[in-house]
Order: sequence, then structure tokens, then C-alpha cells
Amino acid sequence: MEITPIEIHQQHFKNRLFGYDKAGVDRFLEAVAEELEKLHRENHELRENLARTRSAMEEMRERETILQETLITTQKITEDLKQSAHREANLIIKEGQLKADRIIRGAEEKRFLILDEINELHRQKIVFQTALSSLLESHRKLLEMNFDGSDEAFFERRGDEIVLINEEDKIAETELKPGIRIAEVK
Repeated sequence: MEITPIEIHQQHFKNRLFGYDKAGVDRFLEAVAEELEKLHRENHELRENLARTRSAMEEMRERETILQETLITTQKITEDLKQSAHREANLIIKEGQLKADRIIRGAEEKRFLILDEINELHRQKIVFQTALSSLLESHRKLLEMNFDGSDEAFFERRGDEIVLINEEDKIAETELKPGIRIAEVK
């Protein structure tokens, strides 16, 4: 049974002959009531503190649970981001390698085309040098040549050569090929 300080203050005992010292019992009851009131207040404060502490602890447990869930979610997202970044990096590298291969192939094709052009130009240079050399040699021979007293001569280009034709060959000035004519030199 719980006794409160008010019940102690209000408690009255019956007087009996030779029973007790009324003033001493009242003082004792007053001291007990004060001490019980003090203990009752402390007990009430402790219960309130305990309730607040339990509430705070429950709130912290909920926060801890939320933080753990957030941490797990963050770890999953981080792993997903790492995997995604890794896949994207691999994709970018592969695309770069494909582009590099295409560029190299294109450069090789251009190199072969340029080499073919160089070879063709070299061949044309040789043909031109040969033709020019032949033409110069023919002109040199013509300049050094004695015409047997005749001051007329005809020339014909046959392929890469220029041939001197005189009147005795009886070739008239005609067109041998389109763009090539026999010319008379005086």
C-alpha cells in the first residue's frame, strides 16, 4: 500500500492512557512526512527523467535505424555508380579504339593512294624526261645536220621521236594524227 505525505499529515491516532507522547509522535510524523515528500518528489523526477531518457533513446534508435538504412542505400548507390562509371569508361575506351582504328585505316588508305600518285608522277616524270631528252636530242641533231644544199625540210613526230623528212621522201604536209602535223622548216 502506497502512503503519501498528505496521508501521513492527516493521520491521527487515538489517545489512550499512558499510550504515547503526542508531541513526540507528531514531530516524528512531521519528519517522516517531509522525508517521504522529498523521496516522493525525487521518485517523480526520476520517473520523468527515465521517461524522457527512454523517449530520447527510442528516438535515437529510430535515427540509428534510419542512418543504417541510409548508409546501406548510399553504399548500394555508390556501388551502382562505380559499376556504371566503369561500364561507361569501358564503352568510351572501346569507342575511342574503334575511332582510332578507323582513322588509322583511313590514313593507311590515303597513304597508299598518295604512294600510288607518287609512283604515277614518278613514271610520268620519267616519260616526260625521256620525251624531252629525245626532243632535245632531235633538235640538236637537226641543228648540226647538213641539208645537202636543200633549204627545205619536213619533220614528223612518231611516238616520242621527231623525224626529219626531206622532199625526196615525197611526204606532203598533211595531218598524220590529230594534233600532229608535218612542219616545214626554213
